[in-house]
Amino acid sequence: MPLFAIADLHLAISVPEKDMGVFGPQWSGYMEKIAASWKQEITEEDLVLIAGDISWAMHAEDAKKDLAWIGDLPGTKVMIRGNHDYWWGSLKKVRELCPPSIHPLHHTAWTFQDIAIAGTRLWDSPDFPARVVPYTEEDRKIYERELGRLEIACQALDKKAKKRIVMTHFPPLTADLKDSPASAILERYEVDICLFGHLHNLAPHTPLFGKKNGVQYLLTSADYLGFLPLKLSLP
Repeated sequence: MPLFAIADLHLAISVPEKDMGVFGPQWSGYMEKIAASWKQEITEEDLVLIAGDISWAMHAEDAKKDLAWIGDLPGTKVMIRGNHDYWWGSLKKVRELCPPSIHPLHHTAWTFQDIAIAGTRLWDSPDFPARVVPYTEEDRKIYERELGRLEIACQALDKKAKKRIVMTHFPPLTADLKDSPASAILERYEVDICLFGHLHNLAPHTPLFGKKNGVQYLLTSADYLGFLPLKLSLP
């Protein structure tokens, strides 16, 4: 079964003033690029994993337009919340918003055929390189809470599944694969692949992350992928 991944769609159908084109020529026509490559590569039988930052909408009703846009694309989709998904409420409410082809995860897991998929947002680690804004005590509290949610999501993975995939929006470790509390959790639950996004303004397809202690770490930000969903090869 073909399996694809992409993150950071940053759809702006309901809020066109938030179009990502303002961030550089690489983002010009990004929604059209994503739709065209998606329809070219992906069929209704395929599974697509979307690791957060789905829509710029601020309210659930506004996000419906972006979710409908995703719903009309081929394939079964699984998505998680990103740090810019301000419209995202309770999992129950998000499920009610989504078209039938979209399955949201929020520190939960879901099984598709013989693949178990878990997802949670995560947060920046205090051990990561300095950010544009200083790391605060509130950031530390959010990160620790998100680690607990990552553990809950991993606990929910189907133990009978042949492969285990976890989606986080924030990277669970640094690009040079240094140990982190999040990577320790992924290893403990014998995760095969961890997908994430959040990082931008990187040279497309520059080798980053990789495999560590049995876990394959894949950056899937849309601009990093050249707006072409990444076809996964399961180990």
